[in-house]
Amino acid sequence: MDIKIKTALISVSDKSGLEKVVQSLKEHNIKIVSTGGTAKSIAEMGVDVTDVSSLTNFPEMMDGRVKTLHPNVHGGLLSKRDDKNHVQSQKEHGIEDIDLIIVNLYPFEETIKSEKKEEICIENIDIGGPAMLRSAAKNHQFVTVVTDINDYDELINEINKNNGSTTLELRKKLAAKTFSTTAYYDSLISNWFHRDADEPIQKFSTSAELSSILRYGENPHQSASLYKSSMEQSGIPHANLLQGKELSYNNINDADAALQLIKEFDKDTPSVAIIKHANPCGVASGGSLCEAYLKALSCDTTSAFGGIIALNQIIDKETASEIIKIFTEVIIAPEVSDEAKEIFKSKNNLRVLTLPSVHRTNNSQNYKSIEGGILVQSNDEANIIKSDLEVVTEKKPSDSEIEDMLFAFKVCKHVKSNAIIYVKNKKTIGIGAGQMSRVDSARIASQKNSEMEQSEENSLENSVVASDAFFPFPDGLLVTISSGATAVIQPGGSVKDNEVIDAANDAGISMVFTGVRHFRH
Repeated sequence: MDIKIKTALISVSDKSGLEKVVQSLKEHNIKIVSTGGTAKSIAEMGVDVTDVSSLTNFPEMMDGRVKTLHPNVHGGLLSKRDDKNHVQSQKEHGIEDIDLIIVNLYPFEETIKSEKKEEICIENIDIGGPAMLRSAAKNHQFVTVVTDINDYDELINEINKNNGSTTLELRKKLAAKTFSTTAYYDSLISNWFHRDADEPIQKFSTSAELSSILRYGENPHQSASLYKSSMEQSGIPHANLLQGKELSYNNINDADAALQLIKEFDKDTPSVAIIKHANPCGVASGGSLCEAYLKALSCDTTSAFGGIIALNQIIDKETASEIIKIFTEVIIAPEVSDEAKEIFKSKNNLRVLTLPSVHRTNNSQNYKSIEGGILVQSNDEANIIKSDLEVVTEKKPSDSEIEDMLFAFKVCKHVKSNAIIYVKNKKTIGIGAGQMSRVDSARIASQKNSEMEQSEENSLENSVVASDAFFPFPDGLLVTISSGATAVIQPGGSVKDNEVIDAANDAGISMVFTGVRHFRH
């Protein structure tokens, strides 16, 4: 059913592109009603405009807080034109039909991003705008609603094609978009009010906008899209793509894993993490970024092929020259030097992302979708330092072992459970991930080490081991001891802790408890 537009109400904060749509309405002899600054802008275009106060018989008041919240506005939007009772009510109260509204909302999102004072943020919460949008969208059988400036051209084409009318198909499409917009807007406000909440939100919602439609998901038969969080301005969706094609679903997932891991390391300590299938296959710190990269790469050169590399400092010429020697999917760094950019250009398919916030930020929550709901938890931001360690064995660890244990425990946090990590000189030399048995993870980590180029630097002899959770029995610990580990860091807390400690003492190694578990499922 086509509906002829006779009266349009326009009230917009963003006046981009407004003139072309106003001129189109003028060409079709459509009456324009407007508010405040929008009415002034339309008048300056040389187009007749009626102030909304002539509909409501009330002036705008309370600094513009009250102007469209009136029966003469909402009655004109909500009236069912084919309902005798509605039509009669309109006649009795002198309510005119409103056939089109063009409304975009106060810039609440931009205001909170700019960290304005709380009272300014609150004044940018739109009330009348969402109310009109929802009224019009509900009554899309008769009313056309536009809230996105990107839809102006489609509206103009529609009324030009249909002699000032719109089709039900378009009205329904725009109504659906409108409810998405108001839901997003309300979620922004809700999350902002709950930003410092100590208790779980009773009615949870999240707000994100479409960033890109991906070619496919984890597999080619799955569809996928990337949405940008509105409340957090860090993370892969906000990175700058310097070169290379758009990231795939798996690229984004792995890149996020790499980013979260590299954030563990101080920006003054050159550090590199190489990720494959969301698990680290090599992590190291060094005296230079190039040294850290080569140390990380040597942990598992096979798995590093086609991997994701995250670095916590500006990529220089020397580091870039080493990186391009093997195939890499994605590189993430705070910046890339001009010389390094030229080197990367030789690899057209290499995706290079820059993201200033590769250092720790206070992102308080993460979400995991499950069938029928969403799991919400605070991020694992537990940061273990030397004073947190409880030495539980007769032998105490050396200072260098403690440094390596703390390094290993940081890495352990980002390896799928069950996780066992061997480290020497701030370099992973064996990683066992994602096994159902901790013993198997310990064995796999040792096996992965055997595939490395064997040297004193890579030998498991005199290495340290980190476990993401306690050893439930001594068997897993014994595997690491037989592989050559001389120091172990683990949470502790097993009913068999004493047996595990006895096994460590019998072997003459040192072991510390952290009291913090780092499961990652």
